[in-house]
This record gives sequence, C-alpha cells and structure tokens, in this order.
Amino acid sequence: MLGAVNTALVPPVDTVSTVGTARNPIGAHVPVAARGLAGTGLAYARRVGAETVQVFVANPRGWATPPGNPAQDEEFRAACAEQGIPAWVHAPYLINFGSDNPATRERSAVSLRHSLLRGHAIGAFGVVLHTGSAVGTAPGGGSRRAEAMTQVRADVRPLLDELDALGDDAPWLLLEPTAGQGSSLCSRMEELAQYVDALDGHPKVGVCLDTCHAFAAGHDLAAPGGVTEALDALVAAAGPGRLRLIHANDSEDVVGARKDRHANIGAGMIGAEPFRELFEHPATAGVPLVVETPDRKHGGHGTGHAMDITALKELRERAAVRS
Repeated sequence: MLGAVNTALVPPVDTVSTVGTARNPIGAHVPVAARGLAGTGLAYARRVGAETVQVFVANPRGWATPPGNPAQDEEFRAACAEQGIPAWVHAPYLINFGSDNPATRERSAVSLRHSLLRGHAIGAFGVVLHTGSAVGTAPGGGSRRAEAMTQVRADVRPLLDELDALGDDAPWLLLEPTAGQGSSLCSRMEELAQYVDALDGHPKVGVCLDTCHAFAAGHDLAAPGGVTEALDALVAAAGPGRLRLIHANDSEDVVGARKDRHANIGAGMIGAEPFRELFEHPATAGVPLVVETPDRKHGGHGTGHAMDITALKELRERAAVRS
C-alpha cells in the first residue's frame, strides 16, 4: 500500500540564504561545453547576470553516463559556494519510468542515478526529472496509467534510498510536470499528489514548476489570479515546502494547447505580469527561477537569457515594493 504524503519531514526552502537578500535568485540553464562547468558555465552566468544556474551533466538526448572531472567538479562547487550561486542539474529527457519497455526503464534508472551522483559531486541543490508518460497500451486496450505509476514506485523508490545514503547534502529529486502531451503521468498540479504519494512522500522529493508546461496543461496563468490558483493547487497536491525550483518560461501557444514551446518573458501568451504575481505568492519564497527561453533568435551568446533575467529582476523588484 502506498504511503501517505509526508509533509512534516519537508524542510523549508533555504536557498535564499546563499544569495544574500534576494527573495528569489534568478538565473538560466547554462552551457558547459568547451571549458567545462566552471570555465564555460559560470562565465556564461556572469555574462547574463545569473544568480543561479542549471546544467546538464550528460547528453540530454542520450543514454551515456560520462564520468565527471574531479578537479572541475571541485572548482565548480567551490566557485558556486563562494559566489553564492545555487546550482541545479537537469536529468536527460529520455528518462521515462512509465514506459512499457523494460530496457527503457533500466536505462532510465542508470541515467537518473548518474545525474543524482553527479549532482552531489558538484554540490547541486537538486536534480530535475520530467515526470514521464504511460507509454504503451494495457491489455484490453485501456490506459496503462495505473501500471505506469506502479513502475515509478518500483524504479524510483530504491534510488531515493540511495540518495539517503549520501547524507544531508544530497540533492533533491525534483519532479517537473510536463505540458500534457500524449499519455502524460503528471501535467496538472493536482496529479502531483499521486506521484508524490507513489514515492511515499519522501522528504527529498520536491517539485520543479515549469510555467510554460503548466500553461500548456491548462492552468491559465495569464488570467487574473491564475498564478495564485495554480500555486495553491500545487501546494495542496504536493504539500508545503516541496516547490524548490521554477523554470520561468513564457509560452508561444495558447493555454491548454499541450505544446511545449517556450517564449521569452513577456513575448508569449502568458505575458510578463503573471511573473510578478508569482513572486508575491508565499510558496515561492526563496525559490530560484531559471529561464530556459529562446536565445538564438536574439543573436545567441546569452543575449536572450540576459534580457529575460533582467525582465524578471525588474518584476521581482516591483513585487517587493507591493509587499
């Protein structure tokens, strides 16, 4: 029998203490090719004005699990600590514990374990995992959702036990609801309850909210009070203290389109103003924001990300004045 969601063991968000007085550190997903995590990633962060960073530690579209470079890992970890920059890892996109293919599930476990261990090595606060989909058809032609959620428990729960063995500084496993494509296991906020419950409400299971995904899944963030309603639903479903990271992305498509197409802040169907509302909600206190918005259309080299980070910082200031 699945355990009830345990909220008593979930500590409050404390990443705010690592970046001075900023209520919400704002940053970007940064490249790490060429000169590595510190040489490329942190140089990019400085260029775009990032107060927090997200990185890949493996090819996001492959199964390879490359070993880290201990010297680069320590350099990155030390620099992040010295500069007060919380770091986050995004696990590869291929991971799907809801698949009906045993090989995919096995590879998913190996890949996620790699991201968690690499995240721990570089001092990351958490590892972001897309919540996956119920691939395949159940006997009789029905949905595989129930079976897929059983698989999630069977495959991910042991990894959480391994996470416990790493100690108090182990990264969080952050569930990122998807945009609702296909047979998504979790796209609406209320579906987080079943997912967290399947993992016994483990105290290191958190949530990464992608604003574009939420909008695509039908949460109308652009409507008056829409952000507050969505965040209230998230807390009710997952439990207080579990929201640990926000992917701040506008949407190229209308609400409920179930399409994951990111737009720059204020240039999409969500608009800029809802992000101010996001800063004002109690559940987001101390929670970092990372932009995964288009950059190349603005010339690349971080131009688009710098523009969006600046816009979010201005909205953060406006929210602070109102509070």
